[in-house]
Amino acid sequence: TIMTLNQPKGPLPEPLRGIEYGTFTHRSIAERLPKIGRRMLAVNNFPPPVMDQLQSLVAGIPDAPIEAMDDAGVPDAPGWEAAIAPYLGQDWLHPPWFVVETYFYRKVLAISGYFGTGPGRAVDPFAYDKGQGLESSSGLIRELSDRVVGLLEENGRSRLSLISLLFADLWGNQADMSMWPAGTGEDEGPAESRSPQAQVLVDDSAAVAAHLFDRPEPAGRVDILLDNAGFELVADLHLATYLLTHDLARHIRLLAKVHPVFVSDALKTDVVQTISYLAAHDEANVATIGRRLSAFMEAGRLSLHDDWFWNSPLPGWQMPVPLRQDLAGADLLISKGDANYRRWLGDRHWPFTTPFGDVVAYTPAPLVALRTLKAEVMVGLTEETLRQVGQADPGWLANGSWGVIQFHRPEPAQL
Repeated sequence: TIMTLNQPKGPLPEPLRGIEYGTFTHRSIAERLPKIGRRMLAVNNFPPPVMDQLQSLVAGIPDAPIEAMDDAGVPDAPGWEAAIAPYLGQDWLHPPWFVVETYFYRKVLAISGYFGTGPGRAVDPFAYDKGQGLESSSGLIRELSDRVVGLLEENGRSRLSLISLLFADLWGNQADMSMWPAGTGEDEGPAESRSPQAQVLVDDSAAVAAHLFDRPEPAGRVDILLDNAGFELVADLHLATYLLTHDLARHIRLLAKVHPVFVSDALKTDVVQTISYLAAHDEANVATIGRRLSAFMEAGRLSLHDDWFWNSPLPGWQMPVPLRQDLAGADLLISKGDANYRRWLGDRHWPFTTPFGDVVAYTPAPLVALRTLKAEVMVGLTEETLRQVGQADPGWLANGSWGVIQFHRPEPAQL
């Protein structure tokens, strides 16, 4: 039996806030959110009354007071009412960044009638960007599929192959398939920066491989907490294909968002459409992956799930008990991307050398975070790594050039 704490070890530091001038957090609220909003307005054909309200919302960031959301009858409305109540009337810079950022996307859906019965029902305001994401990465998709089909046809499975796919999945949202681990047969340039390990500040990939390989029988279930649609989701699906084909997992669950958020986060519909796109591809190896995924779906070995919690402003340690009990059934939880990482850490100012396991001690299952750094929150670094990366790249915390593969396995219950 695995028993974990209900929150991180030690006192909780302050959350990141937009009022911290000169930070990426400040720019993200003051500049990026309005820019995202203006782009959304430009590529969607909302009815005039909806357009007026959305334009007012976007124009008011960051200085206008935060107003309550009116979306009565939607399951998450009471939770949002409680979460945003302390910040009503404040501007968008003073409340915690994670709260106002997730609230922006939820407010857009409330205004556009996403959960209603009118013309805005179930209209993903970011569908255009998601579609562009797949089309613009067709070459990378072919390259990844060629590689993975080769790995599937190998005699048996190998730890090195799995590790190479963990790296590919990590860097998937960078869309840079030049980053494969050394020793996998790729041409390796003399520059250290050509190596993916050189850009990874914490690499627990060998421990993850050992967790899946060094067991008497295959993992019963691996859950993948999805991040972005587009090429990153394609990379997730290729990793899932490898795990299922080589029986490193009997069952994989893909955990998606319930509704559109963070522009490109994956919904269940995005997963279905992406598998269909792969299966119908004119490149043989791409179609092979797509058809194999479809077969795994039909056989019940690959399944899609969503939960309102993944769209909420709550930190990981406040997940509802039913979800916690559900995740406890996983032999491994793979968490993708920056926003999910921020949730596990509560988007707080932890000292960067805080052990990863101390912060995520509450997780109900073994957790590996595959994350490229796009926010000023980080744990698990050594003083030496911190010194080196600070000298090498002053913008390392948020420019997406650096990554981590961090693994934590909860301790068995202490009797």
